[in-house]
Amino acid sequence: MGAGFSGAVASYYARHRRGYPPEVIDTVVEAFGLGVDDLVIDLGCGTGQLSLPLAARVGAVVGVDPEPDMLALARPAAQDAGRDNAAWLLGSDRDLPVLGRVLGNRAVGALTVAVAIHFMDRATLFPAARPLLRPGGGVAVITNGTPLWLQDTAWSRALRGSLERLIGHPVTATCQTDEAGRRRNREALTAAGYRYVESSVRYEAPLTIADMVGGVFSAMSGDDLPSPQIRSAFADDLRAALDGQDSVTEQVRVWLQLGLLD
Repeated sequence: MGAGFSGAVASYYARHRRGYPPEVIDTVVEAFGLGVDDLVIDLGCGTGQLSLPLAARVGAVVGVDPEPDMLALARPAAQDAGRDNAAWLLGSDRDLPVLGRVLGNRAVGALTVAVAIHFMDRATLFPAARPLLRPGGGVAVITNGTPLWLQDTAWSRALRGSLERLIGHPVTATCQTDEAGRRRNREALTAAGYRYVESSVRYEAPLTIADMVGGVFSAMSGDDLPSPQIRSAFADDLRAALDGQDSVTEQVRVWLQLGLLD
């Protein structure tokens, strides 16, 4: 796992990546029976969008990410939220067995992966998580909706057009949030011996032009991020494509794919 989300990309991620509604957190907590005695590992935690609300419901959360700049922003976010039970470690899915040795005899209530599974090796990750988990615990793979540039709405098509003009080729990346990606998660969880449960949460949320622009740039590597001048021109192009609208309403569907240990 590793995508070079450094520098300004991490800042875009912290400011513009949407968090999760309470229903998503409730689903994870209820599925694994999480409580104040539990430890959760949030793998590919980014700047803490899932880690911090989970920390409000469990004993402790360890956020793991391969990008130091992400963790550098997660730490003050945890302090601002009063989450002194969140810790942050530099690492990836390949480090999970080592993390298990670091934890010693401490069993894990859940391993969560939110909008990061496409950077990981499912075939090794899900079996490696089993020895760390307590009975009744498990793995939660969570999306945060279809990518902004692939939704079936006028504003999404306008965004995709502006993005394609920026990068000079069609934009088709799904971040494996589509049915094919979810099927890969399902098959890998069942192959690793988990009991599979799937659910989803639908909600509406306001989406500003700044959020669209920030969401696009938060998905790029630091090496691919355009100059500030080009980023500004992209925002202007998008604003024109949206006929001056400042915000729209996004229909979001979050998928939760759960692997449970009985």
